[in-house]
Amino acid sequence: MKVMKFGGTSVGSPERMKGVAQLVTKSGEPTFVVLSAMSGTTNSLVEISNYLYKKNVDGANEVINRLEGIYMGHVEELYSTDEYKQKTRDFLKEEFNYLRSFTKDLFTSFEEKSIVAQGEIMSTNMMVNFMQEQGIDAVLLSALDFMRTDKNAEPDPNYIKDKLSKIIEDNSGHQIYTTQGFICRNAYGEVDNLQRGGSDYTASLIGAAIEADEIQIWTDIDGMHNNDPRVVDKTEAVRQLHFEEAAELAYFGAKILHPTCVQPAKYAGIPVRLKNTMEPDAPGTIIDNVTVRGKIKAVAAKDNIYAIKIKSSRMLLATGFLRKVFEIFESYQTAIDMVATSEVGVSMSIDNDAHLNEIVDELKKYGTVTVDSDMCIICVVGDLDWSNVGFETLATDALKNIPVRMISYGGSNYNISFLIREADKKRALQALSDTLFNK
Repeated sequence: MKVMKFGGTSVGSPERMKGVAQLVTKSGEPTFVVLSAMSGTTNSLVEISNYLYKKNVDGANEVINRLEGIYMGHVEELYSTDEYKQKTRDFLKEEFNYLRSFTKDLFTSFEEKSIVAQGEIMSTNMMVNFMQEQGIDAVLLSALDFMRTDKNAEPDPNYIKDKLSKIIEDNSGHQIYTTQGFICRNAYGEVDNLQRGGSDYTASLIGAAIEADEIQIWTDIDGMHNNDPRVVDKTEAVRQLHFEEAAELAYFGAKILHPTCVQPAKYAGIPVRLKNTMEPDAPGTIIDNVTVRGKIKAVAAKDNIYAIKIKSSRMLLATGFLRKVFEIFESYQTAIDMVATSEVGVSMSIDNDAHLNEIVDELKKYGTVTVDSDMCIICVVGDLDWSNVGFETLATDALKNIPVRMISYGGSNYNISFLIREADKKRALQALSDTLFNK
């Protein structure tokens, strides 16, 4: 069985929903489908929540009414029979009355998650109704019945596998199984969400739980490109990536995929394929555990980086100095991207400035601290094991005219990272493409 996940743009209109229905039934084989909310819906639901936090009931109701009008218009375009038009209208009426019920009581953060969850609930119900109207043997499974996180807010794979196996057994024999991405319950049974990676994470967890043959992530771009097509000319889709290469690219800026969402598939040995809903016959990108030796695959960039340098000739070589420095970042739950050390200093980069002032104040106990803002990490990914002589020279030579603040090499066999000014990002990415790929 394949798992096929479709993002918000892929189900963003009645016409695209019809296209998705054709894609998932094309093979004729049993398929597990994971859907996001229709594009724009989650933003509207968050806006409703914001109005409710501010106790602006009129503002919330105005957004609810506007969103309801959009969805009722979709009903007329999507369905061809009076039976399914009325069935879906009745369902949507209940949904929007449910949203209005929050305007009558004190609003909490858990209720916000319940509101946001309705986007996926609406898209999956509408899709299954459409497929059933077309005579497709489709069944809807609620993600809230099997997708759960533990007390650390991490997915509980054993619970998911046990619950989902039983649900599929009770609903055996169908062609299309459809569920919601992103949403789940937490360890206390409350409606929650997976946050990182959203629906992609759901698809990967389901694929691992049912031991799928393949997990397909359908978006609006033909796989993962070898550079950022929004910035660089002449980019191409990368046809194959190792899981580690895909994770590096995703972490350092490739927006098509979240770095954590493929981990369940990686550990289960299930390939993940990135496909384009607008060009379904394009091969896309396959992500698996195969390493292609001696090849640089792609480049990515991560913006809004801060470089922090602490200089201390007195403390650096003292036992426990680095531990004390890293504990400061840990205490403020701030992740470090890059690290470089010398005899008298250590430099680090972060992408979260929420506690930057507090971190700097505490670091000043141990040395002189300087901060550079508006920085960018450029990441070169491929088989970059140190035995591949000359690969690091290719990357550094491409950036010979770009001021480089920091270089990270050797921490991973798949990545060389450069910290540069954000103002130099476009020049750096284009230079790397010209040197590594376009020759």
